[in-house]
Amino acid sequence: MQGDGGPDASTVLRPGHVGLVHDWLPVYAGAERVLEQIIRAYPSSDLYSLIDFIPDDQRDFLQGKSVETSFIQRLPFSKSKYRYYLPLAPMAIEQFDLTDYDVVVSSSYAVAKGILTKADQLHVSYVHSPIRYAWDLHHDYLRESGLTSGIRSMCARAILHYIRLYDAIAANRVDVFLANSQHVARRIWKTYRRKAQVIYPPVDVDRFQLQAKKEDFYLTMSRLVPYKRIDLIVEAFTAMPDKELVVIGDGPEMKKIEKLAGPNVTLLGYQPDEAVEYYMQNARAFVFAAEEDFGIVPVEAQACGTPVIAYGRGGALETIVPGQTGIFFQEQDVAHLKNAIDDFEAVEDRLDPETIRANAERFSPQVFRDAFTRAVNRAYAEFIDDHFVSNDHAMRTVAPEVVGS
Repeated sequence: MQGDGGPDASTVLRPGHVGLVHDWLPVYAGAERVLEQIIRAYPSSDLYSLIDFIPDDQRDFLQGKSVETSFIQRLPFSKSKYRYYLPLAPMAIEQFDLTDYDVVVSSSYAVAKGILTKADQLHVSYVHSPIRYAWDLHHDYLRESGLTSGIRSMCARAILHYIRLYDAIAANRVDVFLANSQHVARRIWKTYRRKAQVIYPPVDVDRFQLQAKKEDFYLTMSRLVPYKRIDLIVEAFTAMPDKELVVIGDGPEMKKIEKLAGPNVTLLGYQPDEAVEYYMQNARAFVFAAEEDFGIVPVEAQACGTPVIAYGRGGALETIVPGQTGIFFQEQDVAHLKNAIDDFEAVEDRLDPETIRANAERFSPQVFRDAFTRAVNRAYAEFIDDHFVSNDHAMRTVAPEVVGS
């Protein structure tokens, strides 16, 4: 309560007294890119995670920081089968002792937000997503995993029921929710009945260079798993033999997609960064058919000045400006995608690569760090303010009794 006797939060929030908690560290992926920037924002912080199996050649994002892990790290086969220990994760996350920190920041898509904190500690949780396989994708997960009936299905349903109960309780331990998109903020409200401030995740837009002159091919890139709907994109282009499609990525659906692909579809599998950058920069348009919470790859495409043809649901609605940086299609089927490609080609000449690139720059790492630290500082100032007012009220209440004793 600066100016009327309260503390100045900028001097109270000590840089070395921020604890960071992340669910799992098996690989360097989207959630870890966010963690990387949070570490850059709070370089003196300590880091906790249930497991840490990041390979030595991918650890640069941790910036030399050591990771305190849970007992799950030492359980058999935890490196490759850590998800099988999900029923133990709630208990494991609660064993971390973070009582010495002024602020605890959890980076959570599973159980990290369930960390235990004291009344005089601020807990800010950046939620990548509520646990999708336990909540809104519960039935999809069971169906895709072949767990719709039988004993294994009963066990899976019981575990997920337990995880839902725990997750609802864990949400009550969070003081401030931050979400990676409006889409996720709505899901946080639906799941936990809590409001969340949106801070879009960081995208390394500087990795990509603006390329105004495009070649005559379309591009899609993703891990080949069912919900990414690469099969839909390949099927649509196979039905348009005059248009060339390049597919980058590998995964369990590769054989299925190979059978769908016509001669105008080139499947490149996994590609190194240099190849990804070339195809991103030179593609006529990037095609995206998934419903994602945010969706980093469409932003990377726009960083190259490449327009995006995207399914009009989820985070894409927040990262693509229709008629300026891309085109939406409204149903995940071949007919709607083909119509969207026709619509794109009708307006293609009016889409300015520099405008597309400028839109992508809204999601740069520096923009993320600035927004994140502002949000935490503001939350901490309000937290200290409320704490000071509460203590002051308590003193005013107790004082007459003390005087009269």
